[in-house]
Amino acid sequence: MKMWHEVTGEGESLVLLHGGFASGSSWFAQTPVLAGAGYRVYLPERRGHGHTPDVEGPITYSLMADDTIAYLETAVETSAHLVGWSDGAVVGLLVARRRPELVNRLVLIGQYFNSSGKTDNALTDELLNLDAEVTGFLREMYVAESPDGAEHFPVFHAKMAELFNTEPELDLADFRELAAPTLVLQGDRDEVTVDHSKAVAETVPNGRLAVLPGSHMLPMETPDVVNALLLAYLKGDPPEPGF
Repeated sequence: MKMWHEVTGEGESLVLLHGGFASGSSWFAQTPVLAGAGYRVYLPERRGHGHTPDVEGPITYSLMADDTIAYLETAVETSAHLVGWSDGAVVGLLVARRRPELVNRLVLIGQYFNSSGKTDNALTDELLNLDAEVTGFLREMYVAESPDGAEHFPVFHAKMAELFNTEPELDLADFRELAAPTLVLQGDRDEVTVDHSKAVAETVPNGRLAVLPGSHMLPMETPDVVNALLLAYLKGDPPEPGF
């Protein structure tokens, strides 16, 4: 499978994993800052997203994780930090579980890992409606970037609706063996509950939690705060908890 990507900057490898229906361009507020801070920033676009064509069959987190592992092996060619936002957080977590030697530090932004962590916010439900206003906006983005053309959007949307209706349903207990130091980051009005993110951070061996004012669009809403936090976390061990 061919995967479209952009690469910018020089230094340690850092892979930014976009959310569902999104593309690498959603990281517009992070890419130049991270590249300017001594990172070689990779922006892959997963199957059916952005400039990467769709392929036959369903879109699942497991398949996208396998695609990302292949991308790390063939394009990045070294271990890397992974920063995943929304769907990208699920993909990043699965990659870190399956191939721990490929992941240095892991950042998970604004994502629940099973349905117990979902909030009552309506964004996900709106995304399931092909005729919703937000879906119309996503359709415009899709048509502007996708090589599959406007007529394929309903097919792609149906695949993503099936994904959102059935996944993720991961057991947090499985995170106990995660090797990568992990930062769990979310907005206080996000699509995931704070209790769920707290449970994730407490389950992984080297987990930390950060909650900032904002919604699911946190990296776009407060990029200066998010970027500073990412740089502080990726550059070294976080401080020990106070007493």
